[in-house]
Amino acid sequence: MRLSHLLRTGAAIGTLFWLTACQPAEKKAEAPAAPAKATAADAAKFVERAEAELGTAREKLSRQSWVMNTYITPDTLALSSETGAEYSALVARLTAESKQFVGLELAPDVARKLALLRNETALPSPADPALNKELSELDAKLGELYATGKVCRADGSDCLTLDEIDDVFRTSRDEKELKRLWTGWHKVAQPMRPIYQREAEIANIGAKELGVADAGTLWRSGYDMTADQFEAEADRLWEQVKPLYTSLHCYTRTKLGEKYGTDVVPQDKPIPAHLLGNMWAQEWGNVYDIVAPKQATRNVDVTALLTKANYDPIKMTKSAEGFFTGLGFSPMPQTFWERSMLTRPKDREVVCHASAWDIDDKDDIRIKMCMRVNGDDFQTIHHEMGHNIYQRAYKAQSTLFRNGANDGFHEAIGDFIALSVTPGYLVKLGLLDKEPSTEGDTGLLLQQALDKVAFLPFGLLIDKWRWDVFNGKIKPEDYNKAWWDLRTKYQGVAAPVERTEADFDPGAKNHVATSVPYVRYFLARILQFQFHQAACQQAGYTGPLHRCSIAGNAEVGKRFNAMMEMGASKPWPEALKAFTGSEQMDAGAMLAYFAPLKEWLDKQNEGKSCGWQ
Repeated sequence: MRLSHLLRTGAAIGTLFWLTACQPAEKKAEAPAAPAKATAADAAKFVERAEAELGTAREKLSRQSWVMNTYITPDTLALSSETGAEYSALVARLTAESKQFVGLELAPDVARKLALLRNETALPSPADPALNKELSELDAKLGELYATGKVCRADGSDCLTLDEIDDVFRTSRDEKELKRLWTGWHKVAQPMRPIYQREAEIANIGAKELGVADAGTLWRSGYDMTADQFEAEADRLWEQVKPLYTSLHCYTRTKLGEKYGTDVVPQDKPIPAHLLGNMWAQEWGNVYDIVAPKQATRNVDVTALLTKANYDPIKMTKSAEGFFTGLGFSPMPQTFWERSMLTRPKDREVVCHASAWDIDDKDDIRIKMCMRVNGDDFQTIHHEMGHNIYQRAYKAQSTLFRNGANDGFHEAIGDFIALSVTPGYLVKLGLLDKEPSTEGDTGLLLQQALDKVAFLPFGLLIDKWRWDVFNGKIKPEDYNKAWWDLRTKYQGVAAPVERTEADFDPGAKNHVATSVPYVRYFLARILQFQFHQAACQQAGYTGPLHRCSIAGNAEVGKRFNAMMEMGASKPWPEALKAFTGSEQMDAGAMLAYFAPLKEWLDKQNEGKSCGWQ
């Protein structure tokens, strides 16, 4: 039976309280015993108090973080760090207090909120203060090693940060230089290996004190099903999209072989990881110029259209707002326009990475972005405002329910909205006189697939590696071998130089060094197309899915809001059903979206030896 069904009926709530820590009755004595005085009423009072404390702390943290991100000085950095540490300590204290309610029969909302509280942190802190302190120090050290990493030439000159290296990977076609930078960046992670090993050991202690087998099981417990069920669900979704990925991989490898030579890119083996336009080979859109179809019709140049129409960042943001008001949503509050940072200030240092903010869990929503007039940023502002719309939709929920239905929903909703920025939408805005013919659709779909489809195996394998590190299947002495085994199995990519256990290549990815669960991004890539297909069906659209835009459809907006306003208050299958009619995540919509491309890729791949193992 699906866990969502159990939660709806309120059955077995006590044993489902910690979700994946469900144990047979005869083993209950092995779980942490609840103090005799703890009752269900005590749990309800605790949750009420915890939400009040978290709500106040969240707002303080948001305000401090906003100031630091939009006005970087030593003082704002120190204040933000201090507030972040206070919030982490609060979560650790509340989580520790909540352990007394394990095993009690609890009301569904109380049980759900306690489970969500447990997942407020990816690194559960042990009760032992010494271990708690050590865990915090290890986490900070890993983050510092990553953030301060640079790649220099042998003589110590020409040192580049990761941002600067990224710029090279976007445009350079110098295979030797790309290999040098790839190798240099992965050396940054080598000192992380013993630190990460110890961090995993301590996090597992904290997880066991929560009644969970290990930290990986804890991570998988946030999906309204058992940890094993969730892993099986992720595997099922991957099997759905694997044929599309394999076709894209085969075609891309052929084109890279033509560019660099088949001695560099063998046509029956994994693709060298440094040749795909991205340090981690996670998205391949930067090599579109290499793989673009011959005599491809030029895609719509949104940047040129915006420039010709005299758009500026404010007008771009107003266009995004118009998209949502066309769906029936209220305009952005006046404070949005007064407090957002939409362009890079000239008088101070800021964090330019685009993000959507909910400062007070009410109406103080903002966007932080260094917007420029181009097509990418035009899509991004629609994406980020989608986050704001979601945040405002669930503001009536209590503190622990003010979030996405699962951690894949928020990113999926932002990307789903961006899928409606189609040529047809540009016509509605007056940027195009008429929709272009479908002749250029192959190139358009290929460019999208190089990012959205190519990302899928990477989005899954990072957490697969960490789950097995936490549960002991991957031993410390095999960290790097296991990492490349998974990258070969799922991505079909290979390291460009020999790797050994002196390396710690997982740490070359930010989300590993900073312990951010990653499977959410895999789910988001699947869900965004499922949302898009459902919205297009509701709108009565019958053409190619990649040409559909829901702009201006208030009825779709009404159903969209019904899902969003639930926040995290119900199991995600209920939220999904409210909008799509289905309780199951499904990659069928993504396959339908890219069906014309899949047919074209298969024709290009005829006679080729696809696969890599």
